[in-house]
Amino acid sequence: MGSPPKRIVVAINPNASFGATRHVGPAVVAALRAGGHEVVPLSAPDFDGLVRIAREAVSDRARPADALVVVGGDGMVNLGVNLVAGTPVPLGIIPAGTGNDFAGAVGVPTGDMDAAIAHLLATLDTGPRTVDAARVSGEALAEPRWFAGVLSAGFDARVNERANGMRFPKGASRYVLALVAELITLKSRRYRLEIDGETVEVDSCLLAVANNTTIGGGMRIAPDAELDDGLLDVFIVKPVSRLRFIRLFPKVFSGTHVGLPVVEFRRGRTVSVAADEIVGYADGERFGELPLLVELVPGALRVLA
Repeated sequence: MGSPPKRIVVAINPNASFGATRHVGPAVVAALRAGGHEVVPLSAPDFDGLVRIAREAVSDRARPADALVVVGGDGMVNLGVNLVAGTPVPLGIIPAGTGNDFAGAVGVPTGDMDAAIAHLLATLDTGPRTVDAARVSGEALAEPRWFAGVLSAGFDARVNERANGMRFPKGASRYVLALVAELITLKSRRYRLEIDGETVEVDSCLLAVANNTTIGGGMRIAPDAELDDGLLDVFIVKPVSRLRFIRLFPKVFSGTHVGLPVVEFRRGRTVSVAADEIVGYADGERFGELPLLVELVPGALRVLA
């Protein structure tokens, strides 16, 4: 016998994969209702609006949610993490975005909507898995924010910042143009890190603080990272030429960059990252200008996986 019917809030990003997966949200809602669950489907024309109504639905004391399900990519996962981290409410994920790194890491089927929905229905019966999440604070943030995957504070963060500031072109092509522009102007930055109280100063062109192994749709920047080991993995690429940086990138996608002389990893529970004129991005979402303090909270997130 399955578990009793649950009240499930479903937050849907209608613009996931630039609108190519609009059909997924309604299919998820229909499947949950067919399974006997009470479903509260939510969508909004903008991300901030969706955050607001999802927060209200999840925290409704008169009708508490038994689970929050997000439909979209890593940005939607970040929305969900920020609503339920540190609470008993589990997070379900239907990966429908261009980047589904966290979903893949916890074992949710990616690239197959029917399999992902079947997986969600099964885990509603079997119960959630507990993983770590990272809490971020800093002067640039009005209040602490959470992430489950990776905080970028180097080259890829600068690409995101440049792309988000571009009015044209629309869609994924602007990220390609932003990447090319950042490669042309590639330079290392001076970082001041404090890892579990130890201060380290490094010059780096690519730096990230990872809870998950991958970023950007499968780039294995921290192959040894684990979601439940109680530690953050700090990934540092030392200063390199533009040509060597381009040659390094394919190795990062495959995870074979580990052990290269220009690559360094450090681990810690608390990591402070400071550098001039860099905006940190976590799970693909803009967090704010450095310095930022990242604190890993073991077991802070329950995931239907």
